Parts: sequence; structure tokens; C-alpha cells
Amino acid sequence: MDKAETLEELYTRKFDWMPDTIRNEIGHFNVFRLEPIVGDKAKPVPYKRRDYYKVMLVIGNSQVHYADKVVEVQKQALSFSNPYIPYKWEHLDQIRSGFYCIFNQHFFAQFGDLNQYAVFQPNGTHLFELADEQVTQVARIYERILEEINSDYIHKYDVLRNLVFELLHYALKMQSSSKFDKQPINAAQRISTLFLELLERQFPLDDTHQQVNFRSPSDFATQLNVHVNHLNRAVKETTQKTTSQLIAERILQESKTLLKHSAWSVSDIAYALGFTEVTHFNNFFKKHVQMSPMKFKVA
Repeated sequence: MDKAETLEELYTRKFDWMPDTIRNEIGHFNVFRLEPIVGDKAKPVPYKRRDYYKVMLVIGNSQVHYADKVVEVQKQALSFSNPYIPYKWEHLDQIRSGFYCIFNQHFFAQFGDLNQYAVFQPNGTHLFELADEQVTQVARIYERILEEINSDYIHKYDVLRNLVFELLHYALKMQSSSKFDKQPINAAQRISTLFLELLERQFPLDDTHQQVNFRSPSDFATQLNVHVNHLNRAVKETTQKTTSQLIAERILQESKTLLKHSAWSVSDIAYALGFTEVTHFNNFFKKHVQMSPMKFKVA
């Protein structure tokens, strides 16, 4: 898979100019109106990761590929993209309007961890279909962002951060609270969260020289300095899935992404995902997808 697109590459590709604040010591933030995309500019952007975050209001039918999933925007939606999940949009010629803001991790460095929120997590919901009334409400937030970024207020970047959080929480409130959300934070939940963070830290794979280092529950237990039985109980209690299931699901997700969106060979993918033999990878993939990796790649 190609290397992640940088902010500089985005400005060069899309605008052919570079803002003076691109490497500001407080981080970078910008906001734009999403104009109708026609002609050559309506071509889909290649499937890849970006090294920045993007929160976008899209009005119009389109389609977005997130990791190994394809999501259809029927009418209008609010989307969240981050540096860890590759994506691309299609049918851009059907997008009528909208807004989007972009920013890097450094912009929020002293203001909380964005990746703790489900909208920026690999298994979270990244796209929210909106009703007309909700579009009006979200658009108002973007109008305030545009007004604020053009102001001379000395603390305007604090206001902008708050407005981004307003968009984030607006989306999160649309999701029904899960059983997991309602549970008090306890030792089992903390261990489970540390396990999931360690699992996710191994991805995405950008280079054939990379390799997944932790493949078994005991690998993770050693890294977390807990007994493997304790880890397994904590994960099962908080996620209703076994540790092995979650590891397999994440490896399967990454394998699908690499098969569909990289030029890597099946053996390269097998090695990077920690399989000692290609046949082991083939058997693993067939078990979960009911077809061989090569058939899936060309399908």
C-alpha cells in the first residue's frame, strides 16, 4: 500500500498552494466548503491512508471505502477519518455540497486523545447518515468554524478545538449507548482496553518488511504483564468475544485490505501478518471467508 498522504501533498494535489501555517508549532487546522465536484476532479482519490484527521459533512449520494468495508451515503452524512484507517470516496460527481475540516494530531496534543473516541477507532462507526434537520444543525457548526478561523480572536484555536469536539459528540450521541458504555470502569475493562490498543498499534501495515509481532493471547499477556487466563477473562467479560477471536478478526480485516488495495503478493501478506507458511495463511483465510486469498484478491 502507498505511504500515507501528508498535509503538504494534500494542499499540492487539491489546491496547488501551501498555507504558511502548515507546520505551525500549535499544529495545523483548516476548514473548507465542499463545492460540487465535476469533470476530471470527480475522479476517485486513490485508496490510502492520510497522516491527518478529517471531519466532513457530505450532501449528496456517494460511496466510501473504509478499511475492508464499503458504506453507501444515501443522501447526506457526517464522516470521520483518521491517520490509521485507509479510505477513499467514489461517485464524487454526485456530491452537491458540504464542509470539511482537516487537522493533525499535534493540534490536539494538549487537549485529549482523539483516538479514545469510537468515531476514530478501527472498529467504530465512521459515517453517520443525517436527516435534513440534522444537516442544518451540523452545517451551523461548520459556519461557526468558518467564522472563527477568519476572526482575529487571540484564542480562536481553542474555540476551533471545542467546535470539532462538538461535531464529534454530535455524532456519538446519535449512537445508542451500548452495554459496554454503561459499565463502570473496572480492572477488567482497563486490561481489555490495553489489549485492544496493543492489538491496533500493529496496524496498518505499510511495508512488506513490517511484521505483526503479537499473534497469540500469551504474546499479549506477556506484554501487558498479566497472566493469560486473567487477560482472557477480562476480554471476554467486556467484549463478549474471546481474545483469539479479536486477534483473528483484526488480522482478517488487515488481510482483506492488503489483498484488495495493495500490490503485495499473497506470500508477502502472509509473512507480514505473522504466518510462518503461506499454506497456514490460505487455510486461515478460507476458514473465515470461504474462498482463497487469491480468489478474493481478483474477485
